[in-house]
Amino acid sequence: MNAVVLSDGAWGTALAVTLVGNGHRVRQWGPFPDYISEMRGTRRNTRFLPGVELPPELELTGDMEEALDGAELVVLASPSQYARSVLATFAQFHDPRRYTLVNVAKGIETSSLKRMSELCAEILGNDLNYSVLSGPSHAEEVVKKAPTAVVVGSSSAEIAETVRDAFMNESFRVYTSDDVVGIELGGALKNVFAIAAGVIDGMKLGANPKAALMTRGIAEMGRLGIALGGRQETFSGLSGIGDMIVTCCSGHSRNRAVGERLGRGERIDDIIESMGMVVAEGVATAASAKELADANGVDTPIINEVYAAVHEGKDPRKGVRDLMMRKAKRETD
Repeated sequence: MNAVVLSDGAWGTALAVTLVGNGHRVRQWGPFPDYISEMRGTRRNTRFLPGVELPPELELTGDMEEALDGAELVVLASPSQYARSVLATFAQFHDPRRYTLVNVAKGIETSSLKRMSELCAEILGNDLNYSVLSGPSHAEEVVKKAPTAVVVGSSSAEIAETVRDAFMNESFRVYTSDDVVGIELGGALKNVFAIAAGVIDGMKLGANPKAALMTRGIAEMGRLGIALGGRQETFSGLSGIGDMIVTCCSGHSRNRAVGERLGRGERIDDIIESMGMVVAEGVATAASAKELADANGVDTPIINEVYAAVHEGKDPRKGVRDLMMRKAKRETD
């Protein structure tokens, strides 16, 4: 296939390399032509995925019209809070009869509270060959061909299978699903819980609280996800508990790293400023998730405490205590 990856970030780059390895013709687009020119000259993405040599077959361009020329598969890999502007540019060239879209961003737009499929429908129209790919898949490991399993969701089995076949190889296993809502929510919400897991690491509280956090986080994710239209089994799968485990535990996780620094006493503004252009999706998603939970009457105590820590300046130590001192309840309530 002729494939295009819209983003020069770590995840987009890892997927571009994967597609090249599978024999596809791949173009990667980035929003900053000067940086794309640097990548083309060095054959490296030092800003977002250092230490990885880009294959010579991977074409790099800062011109979206050029990138999309002859494309069949379009990978939407920009961070969720920048997706609207990228989609607005893409809309000038979009042909719903021609493109199969694969969203790999993991977030919820804060201004509209829309998932990425909803945002695509708003900007590109409802007649889309849309899919979402998610799961426990850090770019730093995927690009090194570490065994990885993900799930691709689409309302069309044919589209899901097309995307599966494009990406799947001996180190990158792809399952299919029709629960687009659940997959998108699992990928977005786990980033919020990863910040909480990082707080536990930063406070050096040990393994017990992290295990409890992840378990109760899955319950919380399920409550909110089902209220928003996802299915319970999806949150028990790769885009739910699978992505939760890796994002809460891995040293590659930017969201966990943000939480760890919060747990050590750093200010959120200083943390975000020091990250530069590297995006931790869970910071913005904490606000979107809390607003959605409040609007739907869903109890989300962990999300609420993460929101308070990153958006209201609450001391995470007090947040941990407040979670532990909540009114006693049955586990299944």
